[in-house]
Amino acid sequence: MALLTSEDAIPHRPRRVLVAGTSGSGKTTVARRIAATLRLPHIEIDALFHGPDWTPLPSFENEVDRFREREEWVTEWQYSKVRARLAERADLMVWLDLPRAQVMRQLVRRTVARRIRREKLWNGNVEPPLWTLCTDPDHILRWAWRTHGDTATRMAQLPPNLPVVRLRSRRQVAAWLAGPLRRCPP
Repeated sequence: MALLTSEDAIPHRPRRVLVAGTSGSGKTTVARRIAATLRLPHIEIDALFHGPDWTPLPSFENEVDRFREREEWVTEWQYSKVRARLAERADLMVWLDLPRAQVMRQLVRRTVARRIRREKLWNGNVEPPLWTLCTDPDHILRWAWRTHGDTATRMAQLPPNLPVVRLRSRRQVAAWLAGPLRRCPP
């Protein structure tokens, strides 16, 4: 893994980008912004994974294999079944390594807002009732708290030639998106 900071120039114009981080760190938002800036297609991996009633779609792995063979894409790096396959094809990894407190603030706001609005997510799913935080050990808030440090372990297992931009704050994310990403070579 070739570690870059928010100020380092990107060595080449990426065509296949992964965005890593714990649940609630902002992966999808950052992936969309990268895709827009580089004019690459964004594939929201949650939409490929979640079927009705939050059941995994049987087509998930095939759909990932199909898009990963394309020349250009940006997606979120999650779901253990496909992480290695995506990392093999990626030419840039963006790691949102934000403090747990910040991630939890963001995730609580997002989860509560989605639930109150009954926002339709993938395949008609909505956030479960807020009281399930107390009963479901895999509720998104409990999951994010419990797995916050797991991304660092996964990063250590990446291919050594994959450039990784490590961003540790919202300020660094904004600076990188406005600076090195916009200035990357054509």
